[in-house]
Amino acid sequence: MHPRQRDRGQVRGNVTWDRLRAAAGRESLCLRAPLPAGPGCCTVCRGPTRVGYLRCFHCALHRRRAPGLLADVVVPVSYSVAGTAYARMLWLYKSDGAGQNAARTALRLMLLVFLHEHGRCVWACARIAAPTHVAVVPTGRGRPGAHPLEALVGPYLALPPAALAIRPGEPVYGRDLHTGRFQAAGRLTGATVLLLDDTWTSGSSAQSAAAALKLAGARSVVTVVLGRHVNPSDPLANSLAAALAGSSFRAELCAVHGAAA
Repeated sequence: MHPRQRDRGQVRGNVTWDRLRAAAGRESLCLRAPLPAGPGCCTVCRGPTRVGYLRCFHCALHRRRAPGLLADVVVPVSYSVAGTAYARMLWLYKSDGAGQNAARTALRLMLLVFLHEHGRCVWACARIAAPTHVAVVPTGRGRPGAHPLEALVGPYLALPPAALAIRPGEPVYGRDLHTGRFQAAGRLTGATVLLLDDTWTSGSSAQSAAAALKLAGARSVVTVVLGRHVNPSDPLANSLAAALAGSSFRAELCAVHGAAA
């Protein structure tokens, strides 16, 4: 499945986009759509901000430390509120415990349908026609083999991979943005890259990955995140968490600008 593809009936075998939409709709009951950027909501990651600030602490810090090397657009599919079913799903899909397969199936559905329905809005926001490559933020736990997210959706995205790896000598789990933390497998001169991540907490790993792609020659990086982490126990997140408590996810609304796709 190419993210630019429009509705052309069957996806694989007897699976149609209508069936995928219906299945994703059932799974999306636990999602919380990102709020519009504005007072209290970061213009980059849609996380909580202090009064009077456009960006959260981490996004403002990243902008100072790596100007010109960050993702051009960051688009969360949903919030991942600590303690909720969606937060548990994002943990389960990487685990070896019961429920792993169900979590993987649900996340695959939601991400593929999101890219199919709203990809054009995301690309337009980044001022690109479409991505030429796809990359996944490397795992911060040193897990061997392919990242679970790569294994989850890679076969369904008709895009060449832009492989990323932790640079030798770098800490496996780094909490801060470091433009040399990751390295691309080869040159990406002029590429426009769709960068996928499962969870955004501070954004340091995703922005370090974006920097590695741009240092390898990528012209543009668009980051799509399955869940923007929100911790209701964080005093700074109180108002955002309260706004989310009474909201529901609407798949027909574009997560980029809130207008119908």
